[in-house]
Amino acid sequence: MKDVHQIRAILLDLDGTLYHQRSLRGLMALELSTAPATLGSIREALRIWRILKCFREGREALRAMKDPCVPLVGLQYSLVAERVCVTSREVEMVVREWMYRRPLKYLRICRRRGMEEFFQLAAERGLRTGVFSDYPVREKLQGLGIHVPLTVELCGTDPEINALKPNPKGFLYACRLWNLDPEQVLYVGDRHDVDACGAKAAGMPYVIFSRGTSRGFNQSATTKYCSISNFRGLCNVIHSAI
Repeated sequence: MKDVHQIRAILLDLDGTLYHQRSLRGLMALELSTAPATLGSIREALRIWRILKCFREGREALRAMKDPCVPLVGLQYSLVAERVCVTSREVEMVVREWMYRRPLKYLRICRRRGMEEFFQLAAERGLRTGVFSDYPVREKLQGLGIHVPLTVELCGTDPEINALKPNPKGFLYACRLWNLDPEQVLYVGDRHDVDACGAKAAGMPYVIFSRGTSRGFNQSATTKYCSISNFRGLCNVIHSAI
């Protein structure tokens, strides 16, 4: 088994990893609370709230699908449409507006500190960097103000993947794009049940953002996991283990 000294690329989750998701959700909850007034309709606001709630719940349920026989990009909307008794197009429009477009303006103030230093260090060490998320990434990266040359930008609903984490397909697809073995790619995420399990299933070493005590990589390579609380901790991992 290759150890962490042979890491040649770093693949990052986006939501909750590049920014503080709890802060963003708080800001969006405040915006949603004003929807009845801004939309001029309590009924319309309730429709939006229900669609968003069902979409999030449905997304979590889709994680259990190991090998979907239909494209997830459409299924994620049609399942909600059946449940809420609206059209798939209506669901897609609400999700794009309230989950994809409106949060963009808050991303800069919610992003984690130290990202610039991390990307600079990765470049100095010759490490390739990329992003793999269950949601579309390009607009969020722009909203975060990340302009470094990422060589991989992947979403779980991309047709080449069509699987949500913790399914390892997306992790392994990133490795193939880089022409690297999974042991050579460090994955960085924020959810143990999704990011950690997916990276472990793919055979990748991984780092998880956690509020708990940070742990370093075991230098004897008997473990391939550590927890960190910020990007400074990730930089320390790179300094000490790569």
